[in-house]
Amino acid sequence: MDGEDVVQEALFEAYRKLDKFDPSRPLKPWLFRIAHNRCIDFLRSRGVRDEADATAAVPETVSPVDPVLGTGKAVEHLVLTLPPKERACVLLKDVFDYSLEEIAELVDSTVGGVKAALNRARTKLAESSPAAKPIRNVSPELKQIMQLYIDRFNRRDWDGVRELTSADARLNVLERFAGKFADAPYFFNYERWSWPWRLALGEVDGEPVVIVLQRGADTWTPHSAIRFELIGSRIQHIIDYIHCPWVLAAASNVTVEAELT
Repeated sequence: MDGEDVVQEALFEAYRKLDKFDPSRPLKPWLFRIAHNRCIDFLRSRGVRDEADATAAVPETVSPVDPVLGTGKAVEHLVLTLPPKERACVLLKDVFDYSLEEIAELVDSTVGGVKAALNRARTKLAESSPAAKPIRNVSPELKQIMQLYIDRFNRRDWDGVRELTSADARLNVLERFAGKFADAPYFFNYERWSWPWRLALGEVDGEPVVIVLQRGADTWTPHSAIRFELIGSRIQHIIDYIHCPWVLAAASNVTVEAELT
């Protein structure tokens, strides 16, 4: 659904730029300008891709930031908690103060459908508690596993990567796949990316992560993040945000520790 993807990316960008919006001016033309620019960007990027399914742009929207959380954590929390339609409804209602009728038109639903989506979204957000999850310290074991993962992944040593995971490891590629790591076409999809990439050790808002770097004209830049959960010395859960690069963009601080050669 390319149109829905672009609309939701425009809403997310508008949310991030709210502090620059002049409240004395009409909101809708401002939103339209952002959406228009996103559409142009999307059409340009699609024109240089070999296949439509190679598209990486699947951005979504975000609800009002919980005062306990930074913007990056709030965005990530919504990605993990809410599906696209519920996210869009929460943003349009609670941040941009659209009416139920306007939201229904924008998301191609009914007023009753929007009410139901808002109720579901608010219930899910109330039941989850991101503030209860403290930032993890970098244990020597975690850092060692992450570095091994990076080294083997960059060499395309897929068998070596598998050796780092537990037998029942889970994989969550946001907006694409959630299930057993063994059942996922994970490595195949990475080999199909149309732009050069590599992994590096880094931190996002103080938490150790693996950073997916994208090669530009003359430098490597952070594109997205991968998080791990360990049981013992094995990776039990991989959470990959490669299809949600805007989550990394919302973080307050991103650092890459590895020197690239």
